[in-house]
Amino acid sequence: MRFIKPAWLTHSGEQKDFEVYSCHVSPDGTRLATAAGDGHVRIWSTEAILQAGDPNYTKPKQLCHMSYHSGTIHTVRFSPNGRWLASGADDKIICIYHLDQNPPAHSASFGTNEPPPVENWKILRRLIGHENDVQDLGWSYDSSIMVSVGLDSKIVVWSGHTFEKLKVLSVHQSHVKGITFDPANKYFATASDDRTIKLFRFTSPQPNATSYDSHNNFVLEHTIVAPFTSSPLTTYFRRCSWSPDGNHIAAANAVNGPVSSVAIINRGVWDSDINLIGHEGPTEVCTFSPRLFSKAEISPETTDNSGYSTQALVTVIACAGQDKTLSVWNTSSSRPLVVAQELAGKSISDLAWTPNGLAIFASSLDGSIVALEFETGELGFIAPWSENDKALQKFGVGRRGVGVVEDVAALRLEERSKAGELRGAEGRMGALMGDAGSTIVPPVVNGNGTNGTSTPMTGVVVPVLPSNAPAPPVTNGRSAQDSPAAAATPPAVDPSVAKVEAMKQRVTITKEGKKRVAPLLVSSSGTGLSSLPQSQLMAASSSKEQNDAPQSILDLSKPYDGLPRGGLAAMLLGNKRKAVALEEDENEDPASKRPALGNGPIPIMINGVNGVEPAVPLPPNNGVIPTPEFLRPAVVNPIMSVSQVRLAVPKVRTHILRSLDRGTLPPPASGANGTNGVEESTKVTDDVVFEAQNPGGNPAQVRDPSRISASKRGAMLWQDFLPRAVILVTGNKNFWAAACEDGSIYTWTPAGRRIFNALVLEAQPVIIESRGWWLLCVTAVGMCYVWNLKTLASPHPPVSLAPILDIAMHSLGTHTTSAPGVTSAHLNTTGHIIVTLSNGDGYLYSPSMFVWQRLSEAWWAVGSQYWNSNDSSISSLQSTGVGQDSRRDGEISASNISAGIIPHLERHTTNEVLLKGRAYHLQRLIKALLSREGFENFEAGVSIAHLENRVAAALQLGAREEFRIYLFMYAKRLGAQGLKNKVEELLRSMLGGILKELPNVPSVDATEVGEGWYSEDDKLCGWDRKELLKEVVLILGKFRELQRLTVQYSRVLGMDDDENGI
Repeated sequence: MRFIKPAWLTHSGEQKDFEVYSCHVSPDGTRLATAAGDGHVRIWSTEAILQAGDPNYTKPKQLCHMSYHSGTIHTVRFSPNGRWLASGADDKIICIYHLDQNPPAHSASFGTNEPPPVENWKILRRLIGHENDVQDLGWSYDSSIMVSVGLDSKIVVWSGHTFEKLKVLSVHQSHVKGITFDPANKYFATASDDRTIKLFRFTSPQPNATSYDSHNNFVLEHTIVAPFTSSPLTTYFRRCSWSPDGNHIAAANAVNGPVSSVAIINRGVWDSDINLIGHEGPTEVCTFSPRLFSKAEISPETTDNSGYSTQALVTVIACAGQDKTLSVWNTSSSRPLVVAQELAGKSISDLAWTPNGLAIFASSLDGSIVALEFETGELGFIAPWSENDKALQKFGVGRRGVGVVEDVAALRLEERSKAGELRGAEGRMGALMGDAGSTIVPPVVNGNGTNGTSTPMTGVVVPVLPSNAPAPPVTNGRSAQDSPAAAATPPAVDPSVAKVEAMKQRVTITKEGKKRVAPLLVSSSGTGLSSLPQSQLMAASSSKEQNDAPQSILDLSKPYDGLPRGGLAAMLLGNKRKAVALEEDENEDPASKRPALGNGPIPIMINGVNGVEPAVPLPPNNGVIPTPEFLRPAVVNPIMSVSQVRLAVPKVRTHILRSLDRGTLPPPASGANGTNGVEESTKVTDDVVFEAQNPGGNPAQVRDPSRISASKRGAMLWQDFLPRAVILVTGNKNFWAAACEDGSIYTWTPAGRRIFNALVLEAQPVIIESRGWWLLCVTAVGMCYVWNLKTLASPHPPVSLAPILDIAMHSLGTHTTSAPGVTSAHLNTTGHIIVTLSNGDGYLYSPSMFVWQRLSEAWWAVGSQYWNSNDSSISSLQSTGVGQDSRRDGEISASNISAGIIPHLERHTTNEVLLKGRAYHLQRLIKALLSREGFENFEAGVSIAHLENRVAAALQLGAREEFRIYLFMYAKRLGAQGLKNKVEELLRSMLGGILKELPNVPSVDATEVGEGWYSEDDKLCGWDRKELLKEVVLILGKFRELQRLTVQYSRVLGMDDDENGI
């Protein structure tokens, strides 16, 4: 054994050597990487270090140095495959380097004494995921993942292929200072100042894995506490190590009574019955040699027929710490083989073995780097690498922990599931790239689709085809076979597409006088539906569709022309300079496009089809008068002061207007950049306006009747009078309604006939809403009435808003207490009441169970991983289930019932809670829970509960499209989590009465007819139950641990026969 300490092997500074915090040897043993307080990562030649005493050695010593960190670097690690080098520092950043095969520049950095680089190491990624110093790094033995730990108490798992953040584990209560991986690739262990080592079980992820795929991976398996109950908190690191045979973990900074030690933890039972005692101070680092050793030299006499050694193999471990001493132990001996005292002037920070197991490098905080080289046989005789593999076989090395394929049917089901998922991914990518027809054909069953029509997979937009029209294959949004019949039928012309085509052909002239077609951003064309998860930055929708996005959220779909005088040039250069002349098209007058700067008024410019254009004034509103200020408050009975629920009553106004097509007037401007086009003005003329005029504020007119009228194109259709002041109006194509100050409601037909008597309520109406033949009224005392004016019936008795206004949490004393306010009340197409509150909650009243049901709340917004990340198919669902019903003819299709209500309620929750900062305390509570013991699965549990809440809400509302989308999201998450009991119950409940037609199946007692999940109908929320179950089985088919269930259901559903028939 010899000690090697070259004088040049330092991170030297102007006055002193910088502390060296970490070192590591590359897998091929030719490079040593070191990291120090100077912010540099240096790569040295191990051959030059080990031959430092040879004066004839002339090869380069330092191969490269990198300085991409802005602070002290605490850890540096090569990946086992040799491709990457990772470093972590106190700037909270992790840098990933790779070796470029191109030669480096043959010159040193200017102003330094650094030797020119020999190897060309370049930075590949900067990973941001920690909120404090990064203390240690570790790579899995197959290089599939990298794990970083730091002073923010977090463990961050990164993909070793894409370096995407896969998971953040916040299970430690204090700084995490060490990480080690199981050589069998089943576990990794982290050591923390909370005096624990936590073991996590993992399965190596696929190269294209995302954080979504890692929900059920990297789970806490065990927490080791015993050896660290009184360990000191003064160590800079707690670098632990896993033995090469996988049997033991060596844990630094352990204690055995009052004595510092290194604890040897046994695999499986995770207990510690062996301690390495002898160090006078706390140990900071321990590392096993990567090789196994034998007492006698490996020879044919000591090997069996398979070539494996017949003698016992042992491991070697090196330990060091604050006592500046290095000790080397052999697991077959109770005493250390080597003790090197005063090896450095300060604490030893890191140790690194060479792959051949004959040398070890030690870095110290005094700036020194020391190498110990052993002679053959000093530590034992090195066993071949095959012995390592043999020792790890019993732990399942190389076998992925995903179960075993049950049979051929299970394998076929898995292949179909993955193929469907791949088609969905291709469809989403096509939509992302702007393909207008990003259409993916779903899996075909029996060669003709399911029941003649194809059912799309989740997240894929598929046009509805006739039952006798097979879907042609689609490539890049275009049909692979363009039939003459299809070409003969002209497609519907979309004006927005024509405008985009015009913008694409816009010609500009460059400064050199050459003509060029102006580039157009593909994503701004609006011809492709985005399939990305919808964020809260909502795009503007078509004027024909109802936009229920929160009004306070920024609209990014239209440019803002708020530039200073002189435009962008003035913003960059100052407006005192001469205005820059714009380059215009030929035969066009620049003055008409851009006015010259002067002292006069500045015209307003907008972005038109041909660029910047003067704004066109708005056309007149054809006699529509804006609603004036109120005349007086409504007269309220004093008895309301002691009511449990008190809602604000609208004030009496002189004019109240209601538009048949667009709801409450005056209408909002919906043209481009604040201008109305010709289409808008012509649409207003065809609209029917319902108007209520109350007598003015003149005392002589107080007793005059109120005037009710309906007009079209400025001409009055009919007129009526009421002896009471009107406070609210509503209406649609079926009827008009007006609510009066005395609590009565009058209704008229579209022609102005009164066919119903006045409806008299106990208090003033505060909300009145109509949809189809349904009429909703909410009174000042919180009572909700719903009537169907076609059947002259009500689906339920009047219901109070008191339960959802937290009346159960407030005392019924003499003093009023604050409660959430009602922000909106709507009806869906089946007469269900939808109410939103100012605290962000959204409610539905169930007329069959006579109870309020909460559909959306702040708990899901801050605790669920699925909040604000709807499946891409949600983007195609317009919120037609609430608000004004603009359909003036035709019946309501089943697919539009309650469409968009759940996203509408969740966006309202986001607007009221998250964007207004009302969830701060709840967010802090959940963040604290995630790091507490016993709450490791908290986030996963809340996320699954949120999906279950969505599915139940869609089923209760009858929202057909959303039910299918949320059901598929739920099934995929259950499969990823491996929740067999829930999956089995889900499949059983979806099966329903499908098997009733089969013989020898006992019939169920028909005295009670189930509803919803417990029904036995052929339909489930409007979908064919059998086809819906097939798609769920297909989604779950790729999860091997569930294939015993899914294969049985696929056989019952005949999916095996379908596969064979294709």
